[in-house]
Amino acid sequence: MSWRPQYRSSKFRNVYGKVANREHCFDGIPITKNVHDNHFCAVNTRFLAIVTESAGGGSFLVIPLEQTGRIEPNYPKVCGHQGNVLDIKWNPFIDNIIASCSEDTSVRIWEIPEGGLKRNMTEALLELHGHSRRVGLVEWHPTTNNILFSAGYDYKVLIWNLDVGEPVKMIDCHTDVILCMSFNTDGSLLTTTCKDKKLRVIEPRSGRVLQEANCKNHRVNRVVFLGNMKRLLTTGVSRWNTRQIALWDQEDLSMPLIEEEIDGLSGLLFPFYDADTHMLYLAGKGDGNIRYYEISTEKPYLSYLMEFRSPAPQKGLGVMPKHGLDVSACEVFRFYKLVTLKGLIEPISMIVPRRSDSYQEDIYPMTPGTEPALTPDEWLGGINRDPVLMSLKEGYKKSSKMVFKAPIKEKKSVVVNGIDLLENVPPRTENELLRMFFRQQDEIRRLKEELAQKDIRIRQLQLELKNLRNSPKNC
Repeated sequence: MSWRPQYRSSKFRNVYGKVANREHCFDGIPITKNVHDNHFCAVNTRFLAIVTESAGGGSFLVIPLEQTGRIEPNYPKVCGHQGNVLDIKWNPFIDNIIASCSEDTSVRIWEIPEGGLKRNMTEALLELHGHSRRVGLVEWHPTTNNILFSAGYDYKVLIWNLDVGEPVKMIDCHTDVILCMSFNTDGSLLTTTCKDKKLRVIEPRSGRVLQEANCKNHRVNRVVFLGNMKRLLTTGVSRWNTRQIALWDQEDLSMPLIEEEIDGLSGLLFPFYDADTHMLYLAGKGDGNIRYYEISTEKPYLSYLMEFRSPAPQKGLGVMPKHGLDVSACEVFRFYKLVTLKGLIEPISMIVPRRSDSYQEDIYPMTPGTEPALTPDEWLGGINRDPVLMSLKEGYKKSSKMVFKAPIKEKKSVVVNGIDLLENVPPRTENELLRMFFRQQDEIRRLKEELAQKDIRIRQLQLELKNLRNSPKNC
């Protein structure tokens, strides 16, 4: 009997990547050279945001999606941070609200005006101070409006209720820097990877660790929940320093279900999961290719489909939300690729080839929309609810009616779990530390001189008093 290759039947077997024409790219952008392992890019149906290189402080560009082509060097920026911007994320329910975090230890909420920026924006809608060291990650809750998570280099995750502008919970179970955060579909579970080589599944409202894996053979870097499959997928490095992915059961992290080596390159692997098509995309930092797989609940769990190849290395990737895709072209995923060497943002569409021009219901099931399922008080009170779904059949052009109202804040202490987070907050950046050091040195020098002058004055007064006592009394 002759050997024949076994092909798995899949409607996504022939998915291919299509790079946008040069006139539909964004050119002339001074993309940040920061080596922090983030995407430095966020996109929604209206705007593209990119962290840029800047002298002093941190800044990012916000460009309307229709404004393609070359961007002017003096294009207005969002530049209110005092340190480098490390992460940016759009609010999933209000499309002109963006969160940013920085080395200056703050998280800031910005409101982008209609039509984009006309001048530099320095005043944030809301400034959130609670971390004592730089903040590396921000994530919006997937089903609740105005709940934001931030992870700092103080090993803490803060949960912010933006209706009041204060942290309402603190997750303090990590012993090193948090590398990645991901939510399940209804936001009732949070999974994190950490520099202490542990993978955790956490109940975010209580901060309780439900499952923990000590990943010695598979050093985890990134993690993503695989929709409602009750599975986690991690990317990391094997004991032989090869890039590797692992699939886990979220209810039992004692052993991975499967481990698969990818290649021997050194760049970090970013995972992207599309719950509607059950497709997983793997993009390496510094690579030019994007691999994609199909995930199933039965063995072999992971089926390789194809690979998109490009000669230009990527620094990071932004992902368009599902309701922003072109359904008439059978587009199932869209990346915005950061090419640092060219100062270029390049849209890449993942397309399912179909001959018919009609709406393809089998590849576009009901998908999470732009309406929140819960209010912050409901979620904090213990309610879980699946996202509000919408159909892409008519093409989604509806703008969100929700408006963000910043709370009026007074200067006061920030107490979470009985700890004042703002008491004796250390300097936020190295420059600020140096400025504070030299200021204190000048103050110490001034006080020493003042003390020496007072010592001299005291001795003079003592001599005058002694002379008065020794002199004969006048008649």
